[in-house]
Amino acid sequence: MSANDPSNQVILATASYDHTIKLWQAHSGICQRTFKHPESQVNAMEITPDRHLLAAAGYQHIRMYDLKTLNEDPVINYEGVSKNVTALGFQEDGKWMFTGGEDCTAKIWDLRSYNLHVSRIFQVSHPVNCACLHPNQAELFVGDQSGVIHIWDVKTEHNEQLIPEPDSSIQSIAIDPEGTYMAAVNNKGKVYVWRLSGGTGDTPIFLTPTRSLHAHNNYALKVKFSPDSTMMVTTSADHTARIWKTADFSQMTELSDSSQRWVWDVAFSADSQHVITGSSDNTARLWSVETGEIKREYSGHQKTISAIAFKDVLYQC
Repeated sequence: MSANDPSNQVILATASYDHTIKLWQAHSGICQRTFKHPESQVNAMEITPDRHLLAAAGYQHIRMYDLKTLNEDPVINYEGVSKNVTALGFQEDGKWMFTGGEDCTAKIWDLRSYNLHVSRIFQVSHPVNCACLHPNQAELFVGDQSGVIHIWDVKTEHNEQLIPEPDSSIQSIAIDPEGTYMAAVNNKGKVYVWRLSGGTGDTPIFLTPTRSLHAHNNYALKVKFSPDSTMMVTTSADHTARIWKTADFSQMTELSDSSQRWVWDVAFSADSQHVITGSSDNTARLWSVETGEIKREYSGHQKTISAIAFKDVLYQC
């Protein structure tokens, strides 16, 4: 699953309430390294586009770990945040990072130096649970605990709002790689899907409501699209992850196991044939998308796995 070039290696990281982050050999299930994250749980993780650093969002801080050395401690620390940082991600060239947090803001951070610098702040009225960057790198979709989805143009500062279901906390937002669909899940187990158009040049993004599904019988926690845009996965406190076909948003596969508990995070493989989940039973699992079969388990954490970061490689035949 990896090539000799380090930039082409598969990177799988899991973070836990046990205050550690583990790096795994994805194909074998062997833990290769453990990073220390003693101050708090990790709410979200992301790997930088150049695959050199792993960013972890926690309570009142952001930490960055060097993936290319044996250093167990973070190489970049930023403490100047109030409350939990709940979401983070990167502009495709690694020039800036976005975060969302319980301080009712989304922020843009300039990454051109190791001094993390906030260049833009988007203030909302309620704590932010999630944020997702449109593939055009211009609009940030921000979900808050009151049920509002904010669409923030990071260049012009223009913003609009969507409210799919009032007073139902938006837990996660995803946009497929082609920029065709946006999905959001809430704390009532529902997933809402919009078809996207525009968003190129000076053309604004238009959203057309497409589907509303009662995807889970409990809190929905995450939604992600597959790299090939043909599937969507949702996870929940009902102990399952479910895969949906984007052709008609019918359910394709349910990923469940008797040991699995709340499924906090999920990631697709680059070939869209597998997903990795992280659960409250302290275990991450590699599943076949087609059959729902568990292909590998990643065991070693002592508490809930709260976040996953996964960078895979798609080899061209």
